[in-house]
Amino acid sequence: MNDSQHRPPAAPRPALGRLGAAAACAAGNGWRVFPAVPRGKVPAIADWENAATTDLDQITAWWRSAPWNVAVSAGPSGLLVVDLDVRRGASAPSRRASVRGGYDILDRLAAAAGEIPPTDTYTVATPGGLHLYFRQPEGMRLRNTQGGLAANVDTRGHGGYVIAAGSVRVAGIYRVVRRRPAAELPAWLALALTPSPAPAARTPRRISKTPLPNARAAAYLRAVVDGECAAVAAATVGHRHQTLLRAARRLGHWVGGSALSATAAHAALTDAAGGYIGVEGYTAAQVDRDISDGLAYGARFPRCLDDIDNRT
Repeated sequence: MNDSQHRPPAAPRPALGRLGAAAACAAGNGWRVFPAVPRGKVPAIADWENAATTDLDQITAWWRSAPWNVAVSAGPSGLLVVDLDVRRGASAPSRRASVRGGYDILDRLAAAAGEIPPTDTYTVATPGGLHLYFRQPEGMRLRNTQGGLAANVDTRGHGGYVIAAGSVRVAGIYRVVRRRPAAELPAWLALALTPSPAPAARTPRRISKTPLPNARAAAYLRAVVDGECAAVAAATVGHRHQTLLRAARRLGHWVGGSALSATAAHAALTDAAGGYIGVEGYTAAQVDRDISDGLAYGARFPRCLDDIDNRT
């Protein structure tokens, strides 16, 4: 009789329930998962990108505690998920609906690149469209985009997540409609999603103008900062990333021209974006990253207060 015959049988793993089983299934694909709020898509834990895991013991602990929806952290899982939204065109006249749908737009993008539509991959139907899962090419770290390819075509990569198959929201369920291994992201799509290199820095413009008196210069700059911060604070969900990035770029012009300190600009924008954190998955780290990226880009195109006319 060998040793294995003397060992007690392994304790059975506790039942996970339907949602827990969906999380374990995603983890079995090598994708890192974490819990999202029941019937929603907001992360249920802090620091979800680093906490996401394939560890079945942790998954069991999470999903035995509550019927969480299942979220997949795209970047750490090596994924780039193309999010095709078909919901926004639903109210359009029927003869134009196919033009507005994300699926048809992706077909048109492929045709314009001389390629076949990249649909032969793991695909999930969502309440508002489709998620096409792709493996990120070796050596690439593609991040999220919102309408960067075209209207109704977003992507989720590093810094982003998607709600996985098996999850349920008030608007509907997430279900697999094409059960294939995730294909590698086609080269033409990877190229289209690769950010253009930042332009080389240029020397600030020095135009012969009467400089603003110190008091007026300070008031002018304060108005610029206040205006950008007000736009950031008022931005609605779905527009916050672009609004924050745009505001940081605009203030970055003044940072590049030494009219405004990077520390002051960063602090003002961070305060204005305080309401973003914890809403629809926006994290403090993402706010910091958006501000830093925008300021660095804007600083490459410096503006100086001497460039402003001293007019009444």
